[in-house]
Amino acid sequence: MSRLCELTVEIPVGGVRLQGELIVPEEGLGLVLFAHGSGSSRHSPRNVFVAQALHGAGVGTLLFDLLTAREDQVYATRFDIALLSSRLTAATEWLRRDAAAAGLSIGYFGASTGAAAALVAAAELGPVVSAVVSRGGRPDLAGGAALARVTAPTLLIVGGEDQEVIALNREAFADLRCEKALRIVPRATHLFEEAGTLEQVAILAADWFRRWLATGPAPHPGGEVRGR
Repeated sequence: MSRLCELTVEIPVGGVRLQGELIVPEEGLGLVLFAHGSGSSRHSPRNVFVAQALHGAGVGTLLFDLLTAREDQVYATRFDIALLSSRLTAATEWLRRDAAAAGLSIGYFGASTGAAAALVAAAELGPVVSAVVSRGGRPDLAGGAALARVTAPTLLIVGGEDQEVIALNREAFADLRCEKALRIVPRATHLFEEAGTLEQVAILAADWFRRWLATGPAPHPGGEVRGR
C-alpha cells in the first residue's frame, strides 16, 4: 500500500464551512467522496471501514459532513436531497481545484439518503464523476429524471434481508441508463451489521472503483447478482 497523505479540511459551501478528512494515497487511482445518510456524519463507522478498505486498494477518500451541526438538528433538512446534492457538487468542484487531488478521477460512495444525493450530483456533473457506489441506499429518492441522466458506472449494494430497500433499488436500477450493477449481499440487513457482510460491501466497492476510476479523470474547467 502506498503512503497516505492525511489532511483535515474545511470546505466552503454557500456561506458555511463543512468539516472533512481527506486522505490521498501517494500513488492513488482516484478519490471517492462519501455522502453519508440521514443522522450520520463523517465519523460513520461503516463508512470509515469502507474508506480504509479503499485506501488499501490505492483509492483516496474524502469523508465530510454534508450539513453543519445546526442544520443537522432539523429533521427535514436531513432529507433535503436537493440541498445535499448541491453540497456534494460544490465539494467536488472544491476538491478538483485542490492540489492534493489534481489529476485524480472522482467517485462517489453514498449510503441511505446520501446515495440519492450522490446520484443527483453525478447526473449534474456528468463526466466529472467516474463511478458511483450505493450501500443500503435510497437511489429512488433521486427521481427517475436524474437517474436517467447519470453517466457514471453505478453499483447498487443492498442487504439480502432488506426487502423493502431491495424493491426500491430495483425500481431505481431500471431507471439508470449507465453501466450498472445490483449486488445483493446474503444475510445482511440494512446496516450490514452481520458478521462478514460489511467486508463484502468493502470488497465490492473497492473492485468497482478500481475498475472505473482507472479510466482517468474528466478534464478540469450489468446485471443483478446475488452475493459474490
